[in-house]
Amino acid sequence: MQELHDAPLAPLTTFRLGGPATRLITATTDAEVIAAVREADDSGTPLLLIGGGSNLVIGDKGFAGTALRIATSGFALDGTKLELAAGEVWTDAVARTVEAGLAGVECLAGIPGSAGATPIQNVGAYGQEVSSTITEVVAYDRGTRDTVTLANVDCAFSYRHSRFKADPERYVVLRVRFELEDAAGLSAPVKYAETARVLGVEPGDRVPLAAARETVLELRSGKGMVLDPEDHDTWSAGSFFTNPILTDEEFVAFHARVQERLGADVVPPAYPAGDSHTKTSAAWLIDKSGFTKGYGSGPARISTKHTLALTNRGEATTEDLLALAREVVAGVREAFGITLVNEPVTVGVNL
Repeated sequence: MQELHDAPLAPLTTFRLGGPATRLITATTDAEVIAAVREADDSGTPLLLIGGGSNLVIGDKGFAGTALRIATSGFALDGTKLELAAGEVWTDAVARTVEAGLAGVECLAGIPGSAGATPIQNVGAYGQEVSSTITEVVAYDRGTRDTVTLANVDCAFSYRHSRFKADPERYVVLRVRFELEDAAGLSAPVKYAETARVLGVEPGDRVPLAAARETVLELRSGKGMVLDPEDHDTWSAGSFFTNPILTDEEFVAFHARVQERLGADVVPPAYPAGDSHTKTSAAWLIDKSGFTKGYGSGPARISTKHTLALTNRGEATTEDLLALAREVVAGVREAFGITLVNEPVTVGVNL
């Protein structure tokens, strides 16, 4: 294990924000991960887990404790079964599954971060979620001090949520197992309307795997959602807010606010989200509340490519970012009566 003291954390995040950690440990094997976690727990030292850093907002004062960077490696294919070490770069793993002719995660191309973070957030985009293909998650249980294997049903997956996110102090993901599909070089059925339109097919159709992946990468790039060190529009955590899920009663009230504010003929985005629930679009809410692409005059601004991404223009602090986020949340609440929820995990700060 590598160990550093008073170590900068900003370079380990896609926002490039945040102060230093008292100590930074980089672990490259599962055994090293477990040893570092046990040491911190035994000594009562606060512990921060870092994978790809694509879903972290770290306070300017940094982290008073041990930051553990999980840099394990491992990509194992057995037929349609895939096992990834938590530290594997997710977008690289997706590319390798496409090269192997296996479907199931091709529309999750270009998502920054590590494989171990995907079940925590139940990562999803363009009609796919990892919960549809994950079979098991191997994790270290800090409560029992054992390594456990949790089946998909035990992970309590829901929209951008899981058992791991609900109880962040308990589990440390070590490995993730997937069951993919051999569809003779074709993708899973295309579910997302925008993807289908760009591909020139109908929702439910299959396309060559490479075409699906490349199309998603192009769509993400056009929205500033593919990391580029030279492009400040990508210095973000991707979507900063989750799409609100409303009860029937809440949606009726929301619809009335929309008509009152925007006109009787305006229909807000609405997608089925289970019994008596409807999902609407956070990006639409932000835009219609007056926070358009490129909004802001300081070092933290809304992306010029996508209203869901808050970005560091190069000289921002975490407080600059949070001030912008709070302004957006307050504006949407005032306009439509909906309180947006941040998707990234905050460390040492609150929205």
